[in-house]
Amino acid sequence: MKSFGTKACSFALLFLLLTNCVMYSEAQQCRPSGRIKGKKAPPGQCNKENDSDCCEQGKTYKTYECSPQVTSHTRAYLTLNSFEKNGDGGGPSECDNQYHSDDTPIVALSTGWFNHKSRCHEKITINGNGRSVEAMVVDECDSTMGCDADHDYQPPCANNIVDASKAVWEALGVPPDQWGGLEITWSDA
Repeated sequence: MKSFGTKACSFALLFLLLTNCVMYSEAQQCRPSGRIKGKKAPPGQCNKENDSDCCEQGKTYKTYECSPQVTSHTRAYLTLNSFEKNGDGGGPSECDNQYHSDDTPIVALSTGWFNHKSRCHEKITINGNGRSVEAMVVDECDSTMGCDADHDYQPPCANNIVDASKAVWEALGVPPDQWGGLEITWSDA
């Protein structure tokens, strides 16, 4: 009888531990916070430089207020962005209201990682294509809004985007004909 009570107690403890782990894991996930309907851009208003997407009329796009947790090897998707005036990045950078040269290793981070400007002018280390590069955060890749003039009629960013200048792509040794999308990891430098 004593053995049965010990086993039952062990199973109950194991059940509670597993339930707690599953609940903790669920809390760490970033889920969509809303949706927006796409609007067609007025003629000439969506800059398609760097193969940027334009919103489609009536299409539903997910929005996010969060991003996955930052670790020493945070998984992300690297995209190509111009930070120069009249580039596909839209207006001036969120951190300093300035435009920046695409020949400088700079990035925009998804809203959750941008974290209310807390990473402005901080450096991150990006690992991809067997190389690494440090880049400075100068902008937000807005995951909460899009499909309007302020966002160059582009959809909201996904919650795991590091939107990089051409200098970052060059430093990672990615051939120009393959620029645009790359699985990477990153961390605060």
